[in-house]
Amino acid sequence: MFVGCVKEIKNQEYRVGLIPAHVKSFIDHGHSVYVEKDAGLGSGFTNEDYEHYGAVVFATAEEVWSKVDLVIKVKEPLESEYCYFREDLILFTYLHLAADEALTKALLESKMTALAYETLDVNGSLPLLKPMSEIAGRLSIQEAAKYLEKPFGGKGLLLSGLPGVMKAKVMIIGAGVAGKNAAKIALGMGADVYLLDKNINRLEQLESEFGFQIKTRYSTHATILELLPTMDVVVGAVLVPGAKAPKLIMREDLKKMQPGGVIVDIAVDQGGCFETTHPTTHLDPTFVVEGIIHYCVANMPGSVPMTSTLGLSNATLEYSLLLANYGLKGAIIKNKNLLSAINTYQGRLTNAAVAEAFNLKFEAFI
Repeated sequence: MFVGCVKEIKNQEYRVGLIPAHVKSFIDHGHSVYVEKDAGLGSGFTNEDYEHYGAVVFATAEEVWSKVDLVIKVKEPLESEYCYFREDLILFTYLHLAADEALTKALLESKMTALAYETLDVNGSLPLLKPMSEIAGRLSIQEAAKYLEKPFGGKGLLLSGLPGVMKAKVMIIGAGVAGKNAAKIALGMGADVYLLDKNINRLEQLESEFGFQIKTRYSTHATILELLPTMDVVVGAVLVPGAKAPKLIMREDLKKMQPGGVIVDIAVDQGGCFETTHPTTHLDPTFVVEGIIHYCVANMPGSVPMTSTLGLSNATLEYSLLLANYGLKGAIIKNKNLLSAINTYQGRLTNAAVAEAFNLKFEAFI
């Protein structure tokens, strides 16, 4: 099979879908690998690094897209890339289709097969989303701590406080992978941490892990409103796999927070879990609504590409190789978990949550 990797063109996105060392894995299985020139520079990989392991480097993205059977990316294709879509192509990347109707319809019209990292389910876990959720969770607290500083418009609070001086209060909504990692960093930085979720077993597990350092609460809108007036930072980390994120905090609710507070929406890729959320970039990461600083960067792990590219590529390689070695149907026979990753196939929408989001027809793959 001809396998391709192109340079990410999303604003301030420095990750790359395939690292040079993993090129050799495809070459060893008899495949050809085509990489767009400078695709890996943002993550610290040169064109020569790719060539060393057997990849062919092309000058343009168009050359790569047109010659390959399987494209391995990081982020969802942008509108300027829709022209490369075709029926006999497999795309393997983060898609987040429930928040992108235009991309969904472009994939369906092209009849291209598109598999999403974020919906690949293995016994209830999302192994291809996990490393990026871990990074986003950890980054959310780093960024919140920065924007609490007065020069950035915040209250002027140190997250950890000082002996005899109060700590900042952090509320994390969602106790999944991102929420857990946010809590871990917030606790490590000395904050007063509240973790909310609807899964009592998960709260019990994390309370056992973190001990009495963390305060857990059952997540309801009433609980959120009760806590908001005392919170300095709110992190939205709720995930419904493949679907739009639920709106947990409305614009009116923000008036309960003190001006200069910070909210970070990790779920922005899925439409965000705050009513006031809209995607931002690393170049212009924040905006203010009702006196509250919003950090809603849609590709948070892209700011630490040397870490996130390695973590992502390590997670995806097994599945990418299956697709290359056996094709789509053969790969599914080898590993049925790949079924959950298929979002579009031959003009059919095969993800129920995305179909519901846009009132489109859902058709199962088989």
